[in-house]
Amino acid sequence: MASLRAAHGGRPLLLTTPGSVNWRTGGLSDPIDLSAGIDPVWALDCDEGGVLITTEIEAPRLEYDYRVRDLGWDLEVVPWFEGAAPLAAALGYANVKVDDLLSDRDDFGENVRDALVLARLVLSECEREELRELGSLVGAALGAGVDAWRPGVSRDYELAAVVSSHLEAGGAKAVCLIVGGDERVRLLRHPLAVGAIVSDVVMAVVVAKRAGLHAAATRLCVRRGDDEIVALTEALGSVNDAVMASSRPGGSWGEATLALVQGYEAIGYGSSWREHYQGGPIGFEQREFELAPSHADSPFWAAPCESGTAVAWNPSLRGGAKIEETYLVGEEFELLTATPGWPLVEGAYGARRSALRVLP
Repeated sequence: MASLRAAHGGRPLLLTTPGSVNWRTGGLSDPIDLSAGIDPVWALDCDEGGVLITTEIEAPRLEYDYRVRDLGWDLEVVPWFEGAAPLAAALGYANVKVDDLLSDRDDFGENVRDALVLARLVLSECEREELRELGSLVGAALGAGVDAWRPGVSRDYELAAVVSSHLEAGGAKAVCLIVGGDERVRLLRHPLAVGAIVSDVVMAVVVAKRAGLHAAATRLCVRRGDDEIVALTEALGSVNDAVMASSRPGGSWGEATLALVQGYEAIGYGSSWREHYQGGPIGFEQREFELAPSHADSPFWAAPCESGTAVAWNPSLRGGAKIEETYLVGEEFELLTATPGWPLVEGAYGARRSALRVLP
């Protein structure tokens, strides 16, 4: 934080979006509205100190649950019904004009969001430990949801409820939860639950959030005899291996993106990367950024893959195949989202992944 401000002449930095605020505060801003793009807590760093700015609604919670003043923060409290009040409080605290600010948005100050994302990619040891716990919870929740499947009896809503219940019991929330089955898995990249009975194939996908951090994973389970999804998943494994092998320290995220595309080409599905999001670094957002081959001018293209970064690639093939796990980058990858009792497939540089499960 200090180095980012220093690189911009020491200007005050005002953070207002959930990812940025949670990174700066160590995840103390629990979600009130999961869909909100602006956090109910703003964090300001300036020469005068650090201050959290929030409404009369949330201020008591910050003091009671987190004891933020004991953590070194000042607290500015504004009316919830005055939309201009948080910015005015920030300008007053820092004693500056709006154009003097650095921020994480376009409508005031200088937007330095890209620099913020790059600064937070390498997680601290405390953040890594939190993500390990969250990843373990995600893996267990997905396993519980799939284990609850009774072919021809269970509805997708019921399986999604099991996954969500396990996450909530561990203090996490699903910011993305996809559970679907049968032909909808084969036809749709996002087979959201619709209350349908699942007979032959179930896919469960989760991105969960806790303490400001995110972990993502996908599980597939089929009844014996569904050879097409099995074959597609086996082929997709080499695509996953290709992108993981290029996500190690010393490479760049642009190089990893090209390796992913080349992996699809090698198995005869060269255009498949166009059909679905392919994932990338994960942490204080569901994905901190996502790249395509046409994004060589992105500030993230040449950014280095560094140890301690979390990544969740998401290769998939039309017909029902999808691979997704969350890892910590290193010379050997650390799998965070393993599901107890599920077999693992070995991957490049230790990037093990959960196998597709085939029921008797």
